[in-house]
Formats: sequence, C-alpha cells, structure tokens
Amino acid sequence: MGQAAEKPVFTPQDYLAWEAEQPERHEYLDGEVFAMAGAEDRHVTVSMNLAFALRQHLRGSPCRTYMSEMRLHVAAANGYFYPDVMVTCSARDLASPLVKTEPKLIVEVLSPSTAAYDRGLKFSHYRRLESLEEYALIDLDTRSTDCFRKSAEGLWVLHPFA
Repeated sequence: MGQAAEKPVFTPQDYLAWEAEQPERHEYLDGEVFAMAGAEDRHVTVSMNLAFALRQHLRGSPCRTYMSEMRLHVAAANGYFYPDVMVTCSARDLASPLVKTEPKLIVEVLSPSTAAYDRGLKFSHYRRLESLEEYALIDLDTRSTDCFRKSAEGLWVLHPFA
C-alpha cells in the first residue's frame, strides 16, 4: 500500500518568499498554503464600490482602505489572509507597504465556496486581532449584510442588514 503524499509545511518566512514569486494569491495558516479562487464580476464590483465609498468617507483621516491584493497578518493565528476590503488607521500599518496587522474593519464578500469558512473559522482567526472593531459579511445572493461589532465588553454583536 502506498503512502499518502504529505503537504509541504511552510514557515511564515518561506511562505512570504514563495508567495512573492507566484502569479496568483495564496493564504497561509499555520504552515499550510491555500490557493485563492478567482472572483466573479459582481463580487469584484461590490468590493471595489465599497472600498471606494470607504475611501471617500475616510478622506482627511489617518485611515486607509485596502482591497483584496493587500495581505493581512494575524500573528495569533500564524496566518496571512487577503480580505476583500479592510480599513486600518494604524501608523505602523501605514508604514508597512506589503502587510497590514492592525485593521479596524474587515469586509468579506461571500461566495458559495467560501461562505461557511468566512463566517466560521476565518472569523475566529480575525477575532484574535486586538485592533478589529467590525467584521462585515456581504451576501450577494440574499442582498444582505451581517455586521459583527465588538462591544465595550469585548463581545461580538451581530447587526444584520437586509
């Protein structure tokens, strides 16, 4: 009986060096690398429109809006992710051209292949970010948004919008 092929295990440094050479994006979680699927037109359009609206709203503030090409490092999860949209107001993030670590807002536009992950495990990783105040999930099929906001007590409260 043959042995199952083992997945290569990457260190964060190996991942960052390897990822820089790849034509497509990959997320990293605790030694494993996951290819990012391409997005549909409406997914990209909603992400772009939201990022533009946030950018306009935040004009004149120290905050910056980033789209899915910007990498987010969640050190507590030993992971690197590519949120659809994120906002950071951190001076440290503004000084870092390739990786952000202190977002205030993260938005994921749901797709059928990632919705359960975005609502569950990915949110559990994002919640480990001290800076994160709001996590929004946009469902294109139901035209609704679930917005989770961190309360003063540190609890995540759901605010659904339809």
